[in-house]
Amino acid sequence: MIDPSRALRQGLLGLGRSNAVRRVVERTPISRSALQHLVAGEDVAAGVAAATGLLASGRLATVSHLGEETVDVAQAIRNRDAHLAMLRALREKGATQGGAAELSIKLSALGRGLPEDGEKIALDNARQICEAAAAAGTTVTIDMEDHTVVDATLDVVRDLRADFPWVGAVVLAGLRRTEADCRDLASAGSRVRLCKGAAVTQPESVAYQDKQEVRLSYVRCAKVLLEGKGYPMLATHDTDLVDIARSLADKELRAPESFEVQMFFGIRPEEQLRLAHAGINVRVYVPYGDRSRWYRYAMRRMAERPADTRFLFRSGTTKG
Repeated sequence: MIDPSRALRQGLLGLGRSNAVRRVVERTPISRSALQHLVAGEDVAAGVAAATGLLASGRLATVSHLGEETVDVAQAIRNRDAHLAMLRALREKGATQGGAAELSIKLSALGRGLPEDGEKIALDNARQICEAAAAAGTTVTIDMEDHTVVDATLDVVRDLRADFPWVGAVVLAGLRRTEADCRDLASAGSRVRLCKGAAVTQPESVAYQDKQEVRLSYVRCAKVLLEGKGYPMLATHDTDLVDIARSLADKELRAPESFEVQMFFGIRPEEQLRLAHAGINVRVYVPYGDRSRWYRYAMRRMAERPADTRFLFRSGTTKG
């Protein structure tokens, strides 16, 4: 029997790869509005405005430049420089103090996939970004992309942590290996973002395919991180999972400032504010960049959580 939820996710990912559908969506006012609801804007100024607006509301921010699919060294350098420009602009606004606004970076954008010395190029670019972040008084989190690069990504995190111990790692609860990875990463001072991940894009041999299995894995992984000595960053819009995490934190006598909840820009802003007003650290993932990348980003978000699709097509809702 075909799983309707899985089929929907696969369909959304397929649509995300279609340039013809993208052009139609971008020309439709309602759909175009939905894309704008998920992305801060096209340039550094838009990303900074979104981040500082979040800080003013009592939330934190992690800013991400939409720049995957790097095809040459020049593009990797442009993506690196975009991150450096964002750090400078955030610092000028006083937004980086204490890590209030940080960066999330993808190694693929920095050149990892290049045929010659890709890993080295990406690591060198990431190191320059971390140096700039340290000077600005903030942090960097290295995004996880898919199961094929987990070991390589965590190796880069370990390399960077030798000089920048605050570098954040990302793990995906949808992967069968992740509970063990959490045990390895739950050391003192270790910042770890736990996401569900889009299991439908991963083979069954390495990833849970059932939605409930992924949720149970998420709880197990959150428990490991909250029992550890690191700084868990629990990325989910699932209010039940947030409540479970808060209960686990209470059981471990964790102070509210010793962990955080993360959500996407434009999705459930009212819930973000409710949690922040309740004393929980809430950090919002803020993407910005060239408009041509907005559509694929939106399709990935909807594939990860189709239930949130309805939040993207509401008109008149304030961003954030």
